[in-house]
Amino acid sequence: MPFPSSLTALVIVVWGMICAAMGGLLLGRTRHWRPVLALYVAACAIMVIWWSSLQPSNDRAWAADVGRMTYGEVEGSHVSLHNVRDFIWQGEADFMPRWESREYDLDQLRTVDLFLSYWGNEAIAHTLVSFGFADGERVVFSVEIRKEQHERFSELGGFFKQFEMSVIAADERDIVGVRTFERGEDVYLYPIRMKPDAMRRLFVSYVETANALVRKPRFYHTVTANCTTIVYRMVRAIVPDLPMDPRILLSGYLPSYLYKIGAIDNRVPLAQWRQWAAIDERAQLSREQAGDFSTAIRAGQPLP
Repeated sequence: MPFPSSLTALVIVVWGMICAAMGGLLLGRTRHWRPVLALYVAACAIMVIWWSSLQPSNDRAWAADVGRMTYGEVEGSHVSLHNVRDFIWQGEADFMPRWESREYDLDQLRTVDLFLSYWGNEAIAHTLVSFGFADGERVVFSVEIRKEQHERFSELGGFFKQFEMSVIAADERDIVGVRTFERGEDVYLYPIRMKPDAMRRLFVSYVETANALVRKPRFYHTVTANCTTIVYRMVRAIVPDLPMDPRILLSGYLPSYLYKIGAIDNRVPLAQWRQWAAIDERAQLSREQAGDFSTAIRAGQPLP
């Protein structure tokens, strides 16, 4: 950001107070309405110029966990992914950074799973999508804010160009595990019913989106360009008649939307799915027993 996030928020608040005061004067039919109107127009013009001056960049002092951007090449069924994150976490700020290049065969793609991570508000969850292959390999894609070293996530900041956006590809033990173990979030895992061709196209769409952000940075937006709306647009490009729904914006309620359209198996009650989907206890058990994380968190779930 050109200004620290606190200063950005202050500018917006002060500007809003000025506009409110001017609006009150105009509504009050003051005798001096012309200079008030001129000042109001000038304040709006300054705000528009300042807002337009805020441009996204891929060249900042990034936090370590978003320090690199995933990108890839797709040649037929073969995908090469670079900067796949596989951190070893010992605490939220204590980790061993590892970035890898990995190869995937889309002909061997078998499953798509949705992770939802909640941190206090049942209406809001972070969305992650995991792809599973015949050999047991899995990779998770997550649309993330690309925060700088001094920044922390803020829903409010996401409205005001505080964060750039990035697509991170990562190992499940890393990007899901840090949420269950280190951040204490409530994480749920839902198997998604998709045809093989749709799975393949969604995977490629993630790679294309990641590559596009490397070429041309873009701001994250809390409502219009977030971890769920970006995925919805990718899926809708594959399934054009996919209905829009408020639960796409209120991502914590996404399971009921997916259940309604049959993406989550609706032959089973949704309440039962929610019980199966809760992974936190199974994840903790896998850590205590040094078991395979991806296998452990799926224990007891029916096969898709």
